[in-house]
Amino acid sequence: MKSIDLATRTTRALVVVAGLSLAGAAFGADEIVIGASLPLSGPLAGFGSYQKWGYETAVDDRNKAGGIVIDGKPMKVRLVIRDDKTDPNVAASNTETLISRDKAVAMLGSCTPALVNAGALVAERRKVPIVAGCDPLMAFKSVRKWNYAWVLFFDETDLATAPFRMMADLGLATNKKVAILADNGPDGQVVGGRFWPATAKSGGYEVVHSSSFPVDAQQFTSMIGQAKAASADIALVDAIPPQAIAIRKQMASAGYNPKLLVMEKGAEPEQFAQALGRLADGVLVGGYWDPSFPYPGAAELGKRFESETKQTQSQHIADSRAAAQVLLDAIAAAGSTDRETINAAIAKTDKSYVVGPVKFDADHTSRIPITLMQWQSGKAVVVWPKDRANGKLLFPLPAAN
Repeated sequence: MKSIDLATRTTRALVVVAGLSLAGAAFGADEIVIGASLPLSGPLAGFGSYQKWGYETAVDDRNKAGGIVIDGKPMKVRLVIRDDKTDPNVAASNTETLISRDKAVAMLGSCTPALVNAGALVAERRKVPIVAGCDPLMAFKSVRKWNYAWVLFFDETDLATAPFRMMADLGLATNKKVAILADNGPDGQVVGGRFWPATAKSGGYEVVHSSSFPVDAQQFTSMIGQAKAASADIALVDAIPPQAIAIRKQMASAGYNPKLLVMEKGAEPEQFAQALGRLADGVLVGGYWDPSFPYPGAAELGKRFESETKQTQSQHIADSRAAAQVLLDAIAAAGSTDRETINAAIAKTDKSYVVGPVKFDADHTSRIPITLMQWQSGKAVVVWPKDRANGKLLFPLPAAN
C-alpha cells in the first residue's frame, strides 16, 4: 500500500523523527497533549495509516474550531504519535513513554487486540484514560475489568455469525461443508477456534476441516489441500494481511475455489486488493462502516480521505476518527486536563458520531453493528444486510484465472 502523503496538509506541520510523529511545532505550555501508539510499520501498517489520518483530522478540526476550553481558557490539542511497529511490546513501551515523557493526559488506541490491549494495560496501570476502535469487544473484555480503557467496535459474535446469517437470508445454495483456517492470535482463537465452529454446528453446517497456524506462517498448501479434498463449499479464514494474501494466492494455485470465501481481518485494508488484483474479487470480509451509511459526516469523511490521499477510503478512518472525537468531546465536557475528570466524562458519552451512536456499557464497550463487504473490481462493496447493501453479492466466488 502506498503511504498516505500528509505533506500537502495545510492544517499543521508534520515532523517525523525516529518513529515519532508530532502534529505541529514545538510543545507549548498552553496545549493539551494526547498520545497514540500506532502500527505505522510492520504487517499492520495498512491499518495504522488509516488510523493516523483519522486521529489527525479529528484533532485538526477541533483546533481549527478553536480548540478546547480548559478552566476558561481556549487551548490547542497536540497529538503525539509513536510507531509500535506491529509489536505489542513496543505498543506498551510507547504508551509508557507517551504518558511519562510526552505528558499525555489521555491516549488513543492502536489496532487489533494484541496491540490495543497491550497499550491499554499500561494506561490502566497509570490511571490514564484511553479510547480505541479496532479491537473486537470480546477480546477486549476478556483481558480484565477495565476502569480507564474504552473501546467502540464490533462484537465477535456478530462477526462470526454474519456469513451464516447472510447465507440464510439470501438463500445461498452450498453443500454446507465448511473449512476454517485461522491464526493462533487473539482474533483467530476467538472467531476461528470458538465461534465459527459453534455457529456452523447450530446452523446445520459441517466443519470438514479446521486448521490453526502461527501468525507469521507463510505456507498453507497442506491445509488448503485438505479443505479442497473435503469439498468444502465455504472457506472461513482469519489472518493478518500478509498471510491472508498468501492464503488466497495458494488457494488459486491449488485449484481450490469454494463457493463462499470469507477472509476476516486480513482482507480489510486496500493493500489486500492491490496485492491480489482480480484474485480479490468475491472475497468477503466483515465490515462496520461505509460512507453510504446514514451517520453524521459519513459521506463527507469518505470524500475527504480520497481527496486528500488519492486512495480508496477504508472503514478504519471512521472508527479512529470517532474514537478521537469521543476523547476530545470528553476533555471539552470535563473542562479540565485532570485524568479522572476526563475518564468520568468518557463514561457519560451518549452521542452519534460518524460510526453511529456511541454509548458505553458497564464493560466500557460500545458496539458497532456488523455488515459484510465484498471486494469487487478493487472496491469494497457492502453486500449484506439488505438494508445497508450498496452492491450485489458475487456468488459463487469467481473462478481464479
